Amino acid sequence: MVVKDTLQAFFNTEITLPGLERGPLAGLRFAAKEAFAVRGQITGAGNPDWLGTHAPAVRTATVIDRLCQAGATMTGKTHTDELMYGLNGENVHYGTPINPRAPGRIPGGSSSGSAAAVAGGLVDFAIGTDTGGSVRIPASYCGIYGFRPSHGRTDLDGVIPLAQSFDTVGWFARSPELLRTVGQVVLRGRPTASRFTRAVIASDAVDLLEEYLRRPVEHAIRRLAARFAVVQEHPVASGGLDAWMESFRILQGYEIWQNFGEWITAVQPRFGPGVRERFQWTGTISPEDRLRAFRLQQGWTAEFRERLASDTVVIMPTAPGVAPVRNTPTAVLNAFRDRVLRLTAISGLTGSPQVTIPLAEWEGIPVGVSLVGAPGTDEALLDTAAALAR
Repeated sequence: MVVKDTLQAFFNTEITLPGLERGPLAGLRFAAKEAFAVRGQITGAGNPDWLGTHAPAVRTATVIDRLCQAGATMTGKTHTDELMYGLNGENVHYGTPINPRAPGRIPGGSSSGSAAAVAGGLVDFAIGTDTGGSVRIPASYCGIYGFRPSHGRTDLDGVIPLAQSFDTVGWFARSPELLRTVGQVVLRGRPTASRFTRAVIASDAVDLLEEYLRRPVEHAIRRLAARFAVVQEHPVASGGLDAWMESFRILQGYEIWQNFGEWITAVQPRFGPGVRERFQWTGTISPEDRLRAFRLQQGWTAEFRERLASDTVVIMPTAPGVAPVRNTPTAVLNAFRDRVLRLTAISGLTGSPQVTIPLAEWEGIPVGVSLVGAPGTDEALLDTAAALAR
């Protein structure tokens, strides 16, 4: 059955891959971001020049195969920011998916179509990619659950790489129980045995909130924190979130140019405003810049993981504000994007799992609150999100 795309969420609604009749996801429908390969189809990555210069895939992405084998039916490919390098969801070539919870505002990106399709009930769940926040941010903006796993816990075979040191497969659902079930199918490797008894409220992350959001988000954070035996409040980013964000941008940008620079130089693709400038900037990052940022990351990550341990969750806002209005000027969006990256860099730099929960709102517009666990505690984090919802 072809999805009736009332939200401009889909790049292609005619790609259908049936699931097995039995399995934990039997009878459910899902969509995949236009960064995942489907055999016989060209993966467009949100840019028509990429679409026009690449061949059809010879095999389907491993994650899609696993979901179909678990009983779910794939019902289409969803829109993404150009080459997955964005957090807004506005695409100059293919348009902007409608945010069902705030139609006058952006859905967030780069997994914009997947988030919109789930929030609007077009599918039961959807998969995307999260490198710098591309699942967590649209989940927050659209008022749904979103999960970024520990780095290395998901199979990236058949997924167009953006920055391999940070790339993950993430997913969206309207309930934490389904979010957890998808995780049982998608996650690979041995989890870290953990039972969360201690919560740390990330005061440096809370300080980044827009003033109008402080009361509702802080209230939601304290409601969550009250469920844990021990609660502390202190900064989580030694060195400061400004430095963390800048190091993340450099490390991510360097790898982005290694992945796309040769193609960009040869093809001279048409990029939209903001996207074009970001790709140009990645070409200026030197190996020395990358090495300095890497050394900082290694020190911060070691300290963060030591402090967190396997019994602790960090509670923090997913985004500093609600979804910006559609067609906000590029300069204003870029400034807000930098504030978003200060929050998303925490899990990105440390390789930690993060679940965002639709727990707060402002004037009816949703915003997420996140739990972050130590690397490898993905299953425990998903279990905790489901228990807290109950």
